[in-house]
Amino acid sequence: MRERFNKVGGEAFSDVELLEAVLHLAIPRRDTKDLAKLLLKRFGSFSGVLSAPPERLEEFHRLGGITVTNLKVIQAAAQRFARDRVDRDMPILGSWSSLIDYCRSAMAFEDVEQFRILFLDKKNRLIADEVQQRGTVDHTPVYPREVIKRSLELSATALILVHNHPSGDPSPSTADVQMTRQIADVAKPLGITVHDHIIIGKSGHASMKGLRLI
Repeated sequence: MRERFNKVGGEAFSDVELLEAVLHLAIPRRDTKDLAKLLLKRFGSFSGVLSAPPERLEEFHRLGGITVTNLKVIQAAAQRFARDRVDRDMPILGSWSSLIDYCRSAMAFEDVEQFRILFLDKKNRLIADEVQQRGTVDHTPVYPREVIKRSLELSATALILVHNHPSGDPSPSTADVQMTRQIADVAKPLGITVHDHIIIGKSGHASMKGLRLI
């Protein structure tokens, strides 16, 4: 497998093969193909396996605490790689695909909702990327006053709002639209623009601006 990887690269590997290779790093000198198949069947995808909660991974008798930690280190490395592709020195609106890739790697397979804000300066360069709230499987409390307060603290002049739908469907709900409009209405008189609200799901993403909801 190592020789094949060096020859053709990871893009040529199927999900089973790549997960088998990752597991082999964490569990050396053991056949991991069957375990890779079981994990993919349980969690649905390669990303789903890496993003699974540790306690669910440990339900598999061959995945002890050290192995699970190793998988989480690999997940963190992948997320950091995706985040670093979002260049802080360039306008973030010009690297939209990298931004979506990062948000998906960080949020698509979370089992509870989280609400993230990207704070931008007047040239639309990233000032800060912060998770403001974590909620339940289908709700995250968001307070427009707190969003604007933090924006003023950072001297941000624009925002991109992001949250995930653990159900997998990224379609915005009525509550999502209402909350976004409330934030935009409070922000506008203060010179702060809400560029978009992106919803991340396992099956893809939705842009409220693209859907003409804001």
